[in-house]
Amino acid sequence: MRDKLEKLLSAYGDLEAKLADPAVVSDQKEYARLAKEHASQAELVSKARSYIQALDDIDAAKEMLREATDADEKEMLQEDISSNEAMLPGLEEDIKFMLIPGDPNDEKDTIVEIRAGVGGDEAALFAGDLYEMYTRFAAARGWKTQVLSSSPSEVGGFKTIEFKVSGEHVYSVMKYESGVHRVQRVPKTESQGRIHTSTATVAVLPEADEIDIQIADEDLRIDTYCASGPGGQGVNTTYSAVRITHLPTNTVVQSQDQRSQIQNREVCMQMLRARLYDMELERQQAEQGAERLSQIGHGNRSEKIRTYNQPQDRVTDHRVGFNGTYNGVLLGDTLQSVIDALAAADRAEKLASAV
Repeated sequence: MRDKLEKLLSAYGDLEAKLADPAVVSDQKEYARLAKEHASQAELVSKARSYIQALDDIDAAKEMLREATDADEKEMLQEDISSNEAMLPGLEEDIKFMLIPGDPNDEKDTIVEIRAGVGGDEAALFAGDLYEMYTRFAAARGWKTQVLSSSPSEVGGFKTIEFKVSGEHVYSVMKYESGVHRVQRVPKTESQGRIHTSTATVAVLPEADEIDIQIADEDLRIDTYCASGPGGQGVNTTYSAVRITHLPTNTVVQSQDQRSQIQNREVCMQMLRARLYDMELERQQAEQGAERLSQIGHGNRSEKIRTYNQPQDRVTDHRVGFNGTYNGVLLGDTLQSVIDALAAADRAEKLASAV
């Protein structure tokens, strides 16, 4: 353990030297990358220094104990040894977990996409319920939400909705929500009282900035059109809505929910960067012969991850077998408990793989 930590501290010293190098300081992209790496390792470095210092203090106290003749001095040295030895297991456990490669996106804000799946109008209503669940959950945590683009359903809810969630460590929490969500309930439009099953797909994308993803202007086709409301009803006569196509990947994003063409274009670029960044992450993981870091941490978007059963007042997350109440989770009140269970399972899996 000590050898590994001393190498880590040496590398951290090299990193600090690079950050002080004028050539690096003048390279905004490289400086930002190194500064982020430096900040992410600060807590681990602090623990590593404490661990090595405790080992050094133990060795020094044992050396002094061998030469000590005074009873009080021996007792004091033995107490120092015992105190430092008691610290080591906790520090070692913390360090082992910190040495597990973290998700570099955990501190990022997110762009969340919810799409109605199987179930027609009821699926759109369920997509709307999920959106409201996340906005209540975000508000309770002091996070901000902003609708980027939406396609409302005529009966309520959404065919699709994309929104941004901003705050502290948003992606580290929200990433567990990616996947297919299923609801079993009696729709409001059902006169026979029959239970219907509907689905909605949630995709949680880490927000990417221009440092993460650079997009060439010549790779874009930008179209503008008049914004419209549900059912095709025109809501303005100006070409404020924007559609951007990334030609190399044929990725299309569009926004009409903002007040101006400039704002809609900026929103489109946010969504496009997030999608291209996510595609790049998928490509890198495929090259490494791996799926997402874990199925718990990054739900497969084609995989059913959670069922909301209204008649039985139960929500089951199929990845960890966690059960909660229908209203408790869907109202956002106990969603944190589900995420905590997923995060705990994720940590245990990574720790077991690292040991």
